[in-house]
Amino acid sequence: MTGLGTRAVDRLSNDYPMLISPGQPGIRVNVTPEQILHYSQKSIDVINLETRRFETHPIEDILLEMGEEYPLWDRLFSVYDGSTVRKASRVMTRLDKDALVVTFAGLIENTPFLKQMREIMRVLQEAFGIPMDVEFAHDGSMLHILQCRPQSRMGDEEPVVVPNWIPEKRKLFSANKFLTNARVGGIKTIVYVDPDEYAAVASHGDMVAIGDAVSRLNALLPRRSFVLMGPGRWGSRGDIKLGVKVTYSDINNSAMLIEIARKVGNYVPDLSFGTHFFQDLVESRIYYLALYPDEEGIIFARDFFLHSPNVLPELLPEYEHLANVLRVIDVPAACGGCEMCVVIDADSEMGLGFLSDPGKRCGTEP
Repeated sequence: MTGLGTRAVDRLSNDYPMLISPGQPGIRVNVTPEQILHYSQKSIDVINLETRRFETHPIEDILLEMGEEYPLWDRLFSVYDGSTVRKASRVMTRLDKDALVVTFAGLIENTPFLKQMREIMRVLQEAFGIPMDVEFAHDGSMLHILQCRPQSRMGDEEPVVVPNWIPEKRKLFSANKFLTNARVGGIKTIVYVDPDEYAAVASHGDMVAIGDAVSRLNALLPRRSFVLMGPGRWGSRGDIKLGVKVTYSDINNSAMLIEIARKVGNYVPDLSFGTHFFQDLVESRIYYLALYPDEEGIIFARDFFLHSPNVLPELLPEYEHLANVLRVIDVPAACGGCEMCVVIDADSEMGLGFLSDPGKRCGTEP
């Protein structure tokens, strides 16, 4: 992000960091001009040297004040003309009239910045023996490494094999994207937000209430005994329709977060992997899984989630009016004593959620 790095790590702000892969810079999370504009950084955090205070301002105000004195402005910004996004130019761009968007396009495409970062990460990994999370700053001429720390891992060194003997009637979902090894067993409660019902919620207040109810359940249910399942990007700081409105502290007792990306026409919503919200989950050893139910060959037992008894009214009667959207499934009560188990094998790119008999190690015994 341009400015201070605070907006990239502050889960309470309503802005978006730029996501880029040094090894594959051509792969972008947001492609259309509308997506680029919506998910671009809008505000900037600065230190006012006169008042000695931390301040937040709209980027356009800072650009109008500083003009071409803004470091690397033609490398950081692009111009949006209403239909296309093009790189800014010191010759053609008018800072006082053109609509500027933070894209870092000139920095990514016309400077050795990404090559430098890729080499820095390679050297650090070689020195420490593990991939490192690096924080850096750039003042317009020099690249500064501020700190680094080992990237969190979820114990994925343990070999995991997805069982092939699970009866079809016990399979709840499957996955084949963005996987890390995992074996999550002993799940007694599923907190499920149905994507179709969530998309149909007309009231902003009800959408906020769904997040509030999830937070209450997070405090009420035994730690690591439940999973959360629901649409889109949980913890989104922008449009609440992108996913359930929660913060990390609202889900920190769960064993796993499963985000569901249902197609709407040709659009598939962005999920959380790569975000600081996602990093919070990894840090706390909360497993994460992305589901794409509309893809060929993927299992998604929506009828199970929709028609199993819903205990939400018993647990939180004040949220009973949300029962068609938010469903709380007591797995043992609904399934003859069974528990839910999730096994993920990153090497074979397979993940499976299923009903398992209690007392058995997740996915290891037929």
